[in-house]
Amino acid sequence: MTGGAEANEERLRRWRMVLGGEAAEATGTDLSGDDARMDAALDAVYGSGGRGAGRRGRGAGLGASAPQVARWLGDIRAFFPSTVVQIMQRDAVERLDLTRLLLEPEMLDAVEPDVHLVGTLLSLNQVLPERARESARAVVRAVVRRLEDRLARRLRSAVDGALDRSARRRRPRRVSEVDWDRTIRRNLRHYAPAHRTIVPEHLVGYARRRRSVERDIVLCVDQSGSMAASVVHAGVLGAVLASMPTLRTSLVAFDTSVVDLTDRLRDPVELLFGTQLGGGTDINRALAYCERLITRPRETVLVLISDLYEGGERAEMMKRVAAMTAAGTRVVALTALSDEGAPAFDHANAAALTSLGVPVFACTPDVFPDLMAAAIEGRDLTEWSRRSVPEV
Repeated sequence: MTGGAEANEERLRRWRMVLGGEAAEATGTDLSGDDARMDAALDAVYGSGGRGAGRRGRGAGLGASAPQVARWLGDIRAFFPSTVVQIMQRDAVERLDLTRLLLEPEMLDAVEPDVHLVGTLLSLNQVLPERARESARAVVRAVVRRLEDRLARRLRSAVDGALDRSARRRRPRRVSEVDWDRTIRRNLRHYAPAHRTIVPEHLVGYARRRRSVERDIVLCVDQSGSMAASVVHAGVLGAVLASMPTLRTSLVAFDTSVVDLTDRLRDPVELLFGTQLGGGTDINRALAYCERLITRPRETVLVLISDLYEGGERAEMMKRVAAMTAAGTRVVALTALSDEGAPAFDHANAAALTSLGVPVFACTPDVFPDLMAAAIEGRDLTEWSRRSVPEV
């Protein structure tokens, strides 16, 4: 077989895999071995309507058998990278209504752990049978560990650096307060050759001695169903912040009721299983609870993580936010804390909060450390958000 013929056959093979179903017959190419297993795995979810139809294609189905689904999960993990596996899992749950099969331990042992699967498991928390609970915890634990490895060091570094910078005296009043080493290095460009000396235009002082707690952080997290990924990230990032002795961190989750999960921050897995995804939203009630936690407004950062669809008293919510900011609390509203694209959120409430000086935007977990640093340093968060994240 010539090189050109081989290349043509490979192109036809690829098109056969892409098209699937009846549309693939036009290629005149048959599949065998691993190619046939890959094709069957794709067809089980995306069906004979053609894979180009995406989620609109007709699913061929996986049946109601947990072992059959487990075999399918094994196949897709064998043939596709983990990022693709996660997408296929999510599509299978949504398109083929496999949620109830996630209650089976053998299913949970076979899945590829990811943030969206954790969100699904947390929403099923109240109905998980005892025999599936440990498998579910293993899935959540794997995702938590992965997020900690990705985010913890950077978050601690950003917060520590911000606290150091905010504590350093910019205008030392006495000679004994001047950090001469830093002052000289900062003013090297002001060397005066005629006088053979440096003219210190900017004096740098020694940092103030650290107190045990420098800042109070309050994370107020909407646990309505649409916020699942944000809840997972907030739980992990909150646990990292709580591990820092220079911060006093609280985490409050809410829907139409409010639950304080601060005492679970030492174990993010336990914290996440303490949430209850789903239900309505009462932001005003949650903020009323958070107000009671704020004892040092000017040293407090409150992060509201919500899609801002308020089911409670909207006018009272706005008054409460205005009172917090007037007292000196730095308030920021995140319409999402996830790696997804622009979320659905209440634009009217977002605009109203913005008019109160509260920045409103969607934040990825990787940007969150920089956000906390900016808030701790006392920078203008509205201006920071314009430069660092997309506007809402």
